[in-house]
Amino acid sequence: MKALAGAARKHGLRWLCGLLLTAGAALHVTGHLGLDAMERFDTFIAGLRMRVEPAQLDPRIVIVDIDDRSLAAVGRFPWSRDVMARLVTQLTRRYQVAAVGFDVSFPEPDYSSGFGVLDALARRELKDVPGLPAQLERLRERMDYDGLLAAAMAGQPVVLGYATAGSQVKGVLPPPAFTEEALNGRTLDAWQARGYEANIARLQQAAQGAGIFSVLPDRDGVVRSTPLLQKIGTGYYPTLSLATVAVALRARAIAPLWEDTVDTLTAAQRASGGLDAIALFHPEGAIRIPVGEGLSTTVQFRGSGGPQGGAFRYVSALDVLRGTVPAPVLDGVIVLVGTTAAGLNDLRATPVSAVYPGVEVHANLIKSILDDSFKARPDYAVAVELAQVLLAGVVLTFALAVLAPAWSILLSVAALATAAWLNFHLYSAYDAVLNLAPLLVLILALFVFNLAWGYFFEVRRGRALVSRFGEYVAPELVAEMAENPERYTMEGESRDLTVLFVDVRGFTTISEGLPPRELREYINRYLTAMSEDIRDSHRGTLDKYIGDAVMAFWGAPVPFPDHASRAVATALLMQRSATRLDGEFRRRGWPPLAIGIGINSGPMHVGDMGSSIRRAYTVMGDAVNLAARLEGITKVYDVGIVVGAATRAATPEFAYRELDLVRVKGKREPVAIFEPVGPAADVDAATQDELARWHEALAYVRAQRWDEAEAALRTLAAATPQRRLYALYLERIAVYRAAPPGPGWDGVTAFETK
Repeated sequence: MKALAGAARKHGLRWLCGLLLTAGAALHVTGHLGLDAMERFDTFIAGLRMRVEPAQLDPRIVIVDIDDRSLAAVGRFPWSRDVMARLVTQLTRRYQVAAVGFDVSFPEPDYSSGFGVLDALARRELKDVPGLPAQLERLRERMDYDGLLAAAMAGQPVVLGYATAGSQVKGVLPPPAFTEEALNGRTLDAWQARGYEANIARLQQAAQGAGIFSVLPDRDGVVRSTPLLQKIGTGYYPTLSLATVAVALRARAIAPLWEDTVDTLTAAQRASGGLDAIALFHPEGAIRIPVGEGLSTTVQFRGSGGPQGGAFRYVSALDVLRGTVPAPVLDGVIVLVGTTAAGLNDLRATPVSAVYPGVEVHANLIKSILDDSFKARPDYAVAVELAQVLLAGVVLTFALAVLAPAWSILLSVAALATAAWLNFHLYSAYDAVLNLAPLLVLILALFVFNLAWGYFFEVRRGRALVSRFGEYVAPELVAEMAENPERYTMEGESRDLTVLFVDVRGFTTISEGLPPRELREYINRYLTAMSEDIRDSHRGTLDKYIGDAVMAFWGAPVPFPDHASRAVATALLMQRSATRLDGEFRRRGWPPLAIGIGINSGPMHVGDMGSSIRRAYTVMGDAVNLAARLEGITKVYDVGIVVGAATRAATPEFAYRELDLVRVKGKREPVAIFEPVGPAADVDAATQDELARWHEALAYVRAQRWDEAEAALRTLAAATPQRRLYALYLERIAVYRAAPPGPGWDGVTAFETK
């Protein structure tokens, strides 16, 4: 619970913004926030789905193409009706097709045979030519091209096409699929055609049906759907595709199906007065065709269109006329007669191609009707889309705020891929058209938002971290911290750390003996060298300067498991730096430089501490106080470095000389103190022998065996007279001889001053 509260404080604003983005997407899905750009994106995705779905050749539907080859052989279009009659005869009688649908119309009589001219001449200028009237009468039937086409269509499954346009009325309409009267007072939301250009009466009466081949593009000029029926006057008339299928299946009727349960109506059904679908009733059952607003149905475009599109077989009209098409190709199929010739202007802009043959629009609708498979928006679409948006939005909102950038990218890509795959799977396997744009946009928006947040806020926080810690730690540590600023904090916490204090011996005398400018250079050179050793060489945290003293610690803000080892190594380096500086200072005539260092390890509080006026990243605690005391008593034992027992235990790689058991001011418990000699691997045999003899002498002292202790110490002092420690203990032995400490003595030296 505590962790959750902390996360809420840290990421609360970020989570809130993510949830607001999710709410916006949800409002669009439910229709309360209509975004035109989102709808256009969904339209683009719909076209992309069609292009991605592979096209499979459907042998049941063949397009007889009035192509450029046919035009070159037969002549320019429109062809005379005697040619069209031969085409119909070949298709219906020779190839026995199931139905022929013409994506062309015959709105005017065909006088191209010239019979009318001959007949007029026979009655006037050539009326005196013997036998001419009788000869013309014998030719009348052969030169009546409309009659030839009507005769070819008579009794055959031929469906003519016609257009609805403007306000002109031309030709004869076929019987409607149904009328207003048949609706029993119900109303249908249908596209109302004011005019039409239909076929001449002779041909329409000979055909078994007729259908509207006009398609209605969207506002951008792209054909995506088409009305299944259009209203002309009081009648409802089918499209060419629906009329052709009806003839091929010998359908009894085309009628609307109504949804009686008002509570379950979709928005499209309500707009259509409760219409559920258009049904095609045929001897083997009924095919339900879902329709939307305006009795329209979505066209499922397959392939890229045209002879090479892969969805439908194209045969040249010339080959049909010549009878060179293999019989199995056309036997029992539904034929659509149309054109792909560019000059005949029957190319449409569709989601899959900008130059898609208009005849193939009808072919795709026929295929959907035959398969009883329609890509449609199901009743549950909004519920599924809303669930997807809420699930993805909530998960990504909370996850992206806490994940590292690489994991955020991986999760976002996985979410996008899953959303796209699921949407296409429902589309391909279940014919369910679900909007994908709100979900994709939400995922991308959440990713970009969190990326921007990370850049503008986390980078800023990283820069603040660099700014605040740059004075304390090495540049490479600051760079490491800036990469993951959330791992580092200046808030107070307890840790096991190692702290170091260093001070100049006799600084008061030094300051009195140097002019101010030289004193400043003296102290600056010293502090710079010590700081570089601490911060740059062993990645310590420089805490503060206290006059000539320096305070530093290891293990925070960047944690190091070997913080004690780093501190001891730094102290040895600082002593070498002090020796180097001492030589330089002496050559310049400055006072000699000697430093004392105290080190201790243990639990301490670390963080940004201070007042509202000034704060600093520092450490506090008993372990810190002990380190300060140890630095102060280095001069008592005349050693350069003193470390506490905890530091000694944590650094077995160094060789140590135990100095004493002491009780410093402010602490009751005694602590063992040690002087690091150097890395154990680098200590020579003579030094190891000296350490062994010293520790033996120290054991004698603590056992109050004064004679053995004094003898051992005199030997050590004679070998290394410069080491003040041995003389110190000889002085103590003299005191202990005069005033024995007694049998309860614990060997502890007490210090009453800091």
